[in-house]
Amino acid sequence: MQRRPVIVSGLSGAGMTSVLKALEDFGFEVFDNFPLSHVRSLCREIYAAADGEAARIAIGIDTRTRGFSPDAVLKLIKATEARLLFVSCDDAVLQRRFTETRRRHPLAGGQAVSYGIAKERDLLAPLQAKADMLIDTSDISVHDLRHILEGHFDVHPGENLSVSLISFGFRGGVPREADIIMDVRFLRNPHWDKALKKKTGKDKAVGDYIREDEDFAGFMDRFKGLIEPLLPRYAQEGKRYLTIAVGCTGGQHRSVFVTEELSLWLKGLGVKVFAEHRDL
Repeated sequence: MQRRPVIVSGLSGAGMTSVLKALEDFGFEVFDNFPLSHVRSLCREIYAAADGEAARIAIGIDTRTRGFSPDAVLKLIKATEARLLFVSCDDAVLQRRFTETRRRHPLAGGQAVSYGIAKERDLLAPLQAKADMLIDTSDISVHDLRHILEGHFDVHPGENLSVSLISFGFRGGVPREADIIMDVRFLRNPHWDKALKKKTGKDKAVGDYIREDEDFAGFMDRFKGLIEPLLPRYAQEGKRYLTIAVGCTGGQHRSVFVTEELSLWLKGLGVKVFAEHRDL
C-alpha cells in the first residue's frame, strides 16, 4: 500500500533537519531542498519503483528551495496529495540558536537576525495555517521530538498507544507538545508546609499530604475515567503517541505526585508509559 508523501517545511533554525533525520531513521526516503519543479516526477518514479509496496517519502522544502513560494508549495501538496508537516519555534529561541551557532539567517540579508525571522514567519504563515501536523520545538529535546514523530507516523505498526506524562510548573509555561493538559493547582499545596517545601512529589510525605485533600480521590477517579476511554479511540484514529501534561504552580509537588500516580495506574492497564518531570 502506497503512502502519501510528506512535505516538511518550517522556520529556519526550528529543527527541520532533525525532523528529516528522524524520518530517515524511520525508513523514509528523504530529499532535502529538492527543486519544486521536480517533486511530482520524483514521487511518480519512487512509487512506480515500489511496485505496489509501501513507499515512504519525505521532502524538505523551505525558503532556500529552488522555485519556492507558499502558493507553489500548496499547489504541489494538492497535486501530490501530500501531508504537510510544519516545524515552528518561538522567535526568542530562534534568535538564541542563530546567535549560538553564529549562522546568518537566510532571509536577513545584511540586517539583524530578528529581521530575517520576522520576514520568514510572515512569508510562511500560509503554510503553517494549512499544515496537517504542527510541531513547535521551542521547549522540546531532540529525544522528545523523535517520540512525537513516532506517534504521528506509526513507526512501530501493531504496537499499542504509548502515553507520555509530563509534570510542569505553570510559571515556566505550558508544554507545547501536550495533547491533554490538567491543572492541579486546586489541590493542597505542600509548598506552604516548612517540612515539605524542599521535598518533591516523589517523596512519600508529600504524597500523603496531598492525599489528605478531601477532593483528591474524587478528582483522580474522574480524571482516570476521562482518560481511559480515550486511549482506544486515539489508537483507532492511528495515533500512537499521546502526551498528557499535569501542571501546578512550580512543578515540584502536586503535578509530580499526580503524574507518578497516573504512571502507576497506566502501567497497571498495560499501557506503555514515559514519565518526565520537566521542572524538577
